Amino acid sequence: MECPDILGGVGKNFSIEYKGIGTSLYLNSSESTKTVLDEELINLSELMRRHGDILWENGKHKDNVRSFIGELDEILCGRSFSVFSQEMLDGLIGTLRNRGNSNATINRKMAALSKLLKKGEKMGEVAKLPTFQRQKERQGRIRFLEGEEESRLFEAIRNLNEEYYNFSVFLVDTGARLGEATGLHWNDYDGVRATFWLTKSGRSRSVPLTCRAKEAIKAMQKRRNGPFSNIKQYQYRQAWNLAKTQVGLGRDTELVPHTLRHTCASRLVRGGIDIRRVQMWLGHQTLQMTMRYAHLATADLDSCVPVLERRQ
Repeated sequence: MECPDILGGVGKNFSIEYKGIGTSLYLNSSESTKTVLDEELINLSELMRRHGDILWENGKHKDNVRSFIGELDEILCGRSFSVFSQEMLDGLIGTLRNRGNSNATINRKMAALSKLLKKGEKMGEVAKLPTFQRQKERQGRIRFLEGEEESRLFEAIRNLNEEYYNFSVFLVDTGARLGEATGLHWNDYDGVRATFWLTKSGRSRSVPLTCRAKEAIKAMQKRRNGPFSNIKQYQYRQAWNLAKTQVGLGRDTELVPHTLRHTCASRLVRGGIDIRRVQMWLGHQTLQMTMRYAHLATADLDSCVPVLERRQ
């Protein structure tokens, strides 16, 4: 069976030859022949089938993981193994990079693979694992709304749909992700704070609400399950893109609904809120994630100038 790009990067073809039943696996290339002994071989798809429901909760993240593992198994041509070698891992990373995957995307896929293989090792299905090294990620530009931009965009959204306007106000003043906001139930709001349970990190968090965020919730009080439970994300994104075009920002590819979360974070940092409090507000698992906004705290550097101005 010919399988390109599964080991050693692009441009090498490898064949898989089975000697016996469930006893030996030979990986033949033009450079070398490797032998792996094993009593039972397994592939990534089978590992996912066995352990996916245990390792990941149902939802969008699990769907993404399933897609990641499916792609990696396709690169390996569904090949079974007992030892997942460093050469196999390097081959996967090389193939993903040649397919145009960014380092950030590769890191997400490798995180899913590492978690799955570790489970396989724990269950005695994989004998040896490679060393996973995180790829260096570039810090991209963080797009956030200035006050004038927000006013224009929100007015256009309001003209399209009043509910989407209220939703936008809530998002920008809480920093909530879209899924967190749509998953908010009425008993998660006590009139002062909103508690988000369906979070990316899996950890709940509560944030106090601004006056206009409270008004946005009040305007949605006729909704049965929660203030924004009827909003479909894809429909909201369509309205967002239409409103963006109407106010002359249609070509700004960085201006997406998630920009509202960046806007909330940037306003907190520029307003002098310390970075750890911002981390708690946004629900980031690590401070490193929040440090993307630290450069916006320019006012903290102003006190440095008088020190440098002093003459000895």
